[in-house]
Amino acid sequence: MTVKSVKTGNSTSLAVGNINIAKPNTPTIGTVTTTGTSATVPFTAATLGAVVTTFTATSSPGSITGSSATSPITVTGLDTSTSYTFTVKATNANGDSAASAASNSITTAAGILIDYLILAGGGGGAVSAGGGGGAGGLRCTVTNTGGGGTLETALSIALGNNYTVTVGAGGAGKTMGAGQNGDSGSNSVFSTITSTGGGGGAHSGNSSAISGGSGGGAGNGTGGLRTASPVQGNNGGNADGAGGGGGGAGAAGANAVSATGGTGGNGIASSITGTSVTRGGGGGGSTVNGGARAGGTGGGGTGQVNNDNASATSGTVNLGGGGGGLHYSNNAYAVSGSGGSGVVILRYLTADGTITIGAGLTGTTATDGSYKVTTITAGTGNVSWA
Repeated sequence: MTVKSVKTGNSTSLAVGNINIAKPNTPTIGTVTTTGTSATVPFTAATLGAVVTTFTATSSPGSITGSSATSPITVTGLDTSTSYTFTVKATNANGDSAASAASNSITTAAGILIDYLILAGGGGGAVSAGGGGGAGGLRCTVTNTGGGGTLETALSIALGNNYTVTVGAGGAGKTMGAGQNGDSGSNSVFSTITSTGGGGGAHSGNSSAISGGSGGGAGNGTGGLRTASPVQGNNGGNADGAGGGGGGAGAAGANAVSATGGTGGNGIASSITGTSVTRGGGGGGSTVNGGARAGGTGGGGTGQVNNDNASATSGTVNLGGGGGGLHYSNNAYAVSGSGGSGVVILRYLTADGTITIGAGLTGTTATDGSYKVTTITAGTGNVSWA
């Protein structure tokens, strides 16, 4: 076996036969720049030495890293309003180079606080002594009444970064037929905050008492703002009965009473837009014996009795209400109510920045005193502030 030392640039390689087992030479770091809470770290690879497979930039403080095979390297997830320097090292199959000298210091963008109301899509109503759909979950940081949850904390974001927004759709109603559950609503999202879609209404099955749909954002049996432990609409009060859907942020739907479907649970009121609006009412149920009840306050749909000509009422668009349940009908085109779509509302101080609503989203911005309020009514995409 032949082992020899080979001097290349500032690195000494060991070669065994024709196999080079050298670590790479140290790269030279360039001038670092920042946008939002990300940094762009340029570098120059050493012109001599062993082949490099990847380069890694590391922040100080925090040891947050980013990697690339070529310059520059992007490092994301930095803290807001924080000063950082960076080093770069090269890596190949034999190990790492020494770290480069530290870069210039950069300071990430300041954070601003965003109040939010995130409402998911409501669930669709059921067919066959149909239970009403559950309202979409509602999460909010601004004054509320009528729910059992607690207000959440405003979200800190960085200027210049993109933040995902999705507005959840309502669950579909069902065409007349034997024993069909309503579809659940879709989730709504802003950044790291997700509000869960309302559950579809349940049907009576074998003439047994059943529950209406669950409210996606309710908590611990009394309604609420959070996404845990959905409220279930109460059982029908008789065989063949169907309770109303649970409100996403209000009370559970009522029991059926004397062959009349249960009323949907009420939603919750918030003044994030400057005017108090109630959202997230559960859908009303319907029974085999010909009774129906209204949906809950806040966009819940009304259940429909056995009728040759009418469909149940759907939840209101952008109020996240559950759809009304439907009993059998001789009209093949009669349907249970669909859930109402959700909404994402973002409130921030006018002095803090200007929002950009990205492609794929439908939304408008209004002024409320010292605040701007952006209401996004449909789609999936990104928003940012500058």
